[in-house]
Amino acid sequence: MNELARRVKEASIKLAGAGGELKNKALAEIAEALMKRKEQIIEANREDLIRSEKENLPAPLLKRLKFDEARIADVVDGIKSLMGLPEPVGKTLLATELDEGLELYRVTCPIGVIGVIFESRPDALVQISTLCLKSGNGVLLKGGSEARQTNRILAEIIIRAAEEAGIPPNWAALLETRSDVSEMLKMDQYIDLVIPRGSNDFVRYIMDNSRIPVMGHADGICHCYVEEDADIPMAVKIAVDSKTQYVAVCNATETLLVNEKAAPKFLPELKKALDTKQVEIIGCSKTREVIPSSPASEEDWKTEYLDYKLSVKVVSGVDEAIDHINKYGSGHTDSIVTASREKAARFMEYVDSGNVFWNCSTRFSDGFRYGFGAEVGVSTGKLHARGPVGLEGLLIYKYKLIGSGQVVEDYASRSRTFRHKKLDSDFPL
Repeated sequence: MNELARRVKEASIKLAGAGGELKNKALAEIAEALMKRKEQIIEANREDLIRSEKENLPAPLLKRLKFDEARIADVVDGIKSLMGLPEPVGKTLLATELDEGLELYRVTCPIGVIGVIFESRPDALVQISTLCLKSGNGVLLKGGSEARQTNRILAEIIIRAAEEAGIPPNWAALLETRSDVSEMLKMDQYIDLVIPRGSNDFVRYIMDNSRIPVMGHADGICHCYVEEDADIPMAVKIAVDSKTQYVAVCNATETLLVNEKAAPKFLPELKKALDTKQVEIIGCSKTREVIPSSPASEEDWKTEYLDYKLSVKVVSGVDEAIDHINKYGSGHTDSIVTASREKAARFMEYVDSGNVFWNCSTRFSDGFRYGFGAEVGVSTGKLHARGPVGLEGLLIYKYKLIGSGQVVEDYASRSRTFRHKKLDSDFPL
């Protein structure tokens, strides 16, 4: 394991200097190889699904595990979108003339080696590895044992196609054993960032057991708030999509907040729509006065169901909705449905989440839908990257200073002075 990580680290240094044309060529080869071998991928996934069903894997994880022809088409579309994005490495973020002949540039560069640990979702392996390739990062991939056959064939296809296109060997590697996770978390000399994707307990374990910086989120407790002036049919459509379009993901709405003046008209229409999707409604006392529902407890406001369940709470207005979200939410994604620009602005200003929406589904919180090509995950932290993390979240920067013989003593003695003049130019080398 130690030797494997060392090789990926060495390869990442070479990959950092790979040009955009070479990386796009490799991405094209990967996309083509995935489509050519899709039947083998589907068969491997079928084996994983059969075994996992026998092992009583929970239904939400089984749903995430499925990797059929439609999922393959989705990840290939993501790769093609990624190819269309500008080259992210070597972009000048700042240019300053400190003095005549002394120019400072802040330039984007890869982070180095990314360790990604994920459960169930084989599409995560494709998204993460291709994003790391485009951003010039080496990657160590550790998927869950429930997807081992699918992950093996996907990793083999992606690594081989990239290397055949000219990407440095050993830029990526697949880890398979549970002990590999513990070893990975200790390897701060080789791994620069860990990105976990999985259950709440799983992500918290990673965060609590490594010295390596961790980027991710432990919960996806998302909210949709319906104001009194909301268009009822539109609000129903948004709420249903937010909850049911795909329930087993972190950007699905788990709690619906409803203005008390909208509740008598909105909630009966909502229930009709949710009944067709077989969604269990868990409501506060005011909700249960309007529609039949199971009683909600304090714990329900803190729960990420990842299932056909929805907590509903009636509130007095936008300020109570904001307070509820900031108390119980996870900083992921929250949406307001209202005709009022002022209320929408207030909601979006004061809700402390990485993604805040007006009149649209929480399910839009996604790197591919944002135009990032794909995403390595969602960050609810406030350092480096926040929200869906695409290419920019896998980059850092370095300062490059070009001089012509300058020394600090001249400035310390005041024989020379700094100009600090902004330049409108890219790094010249």
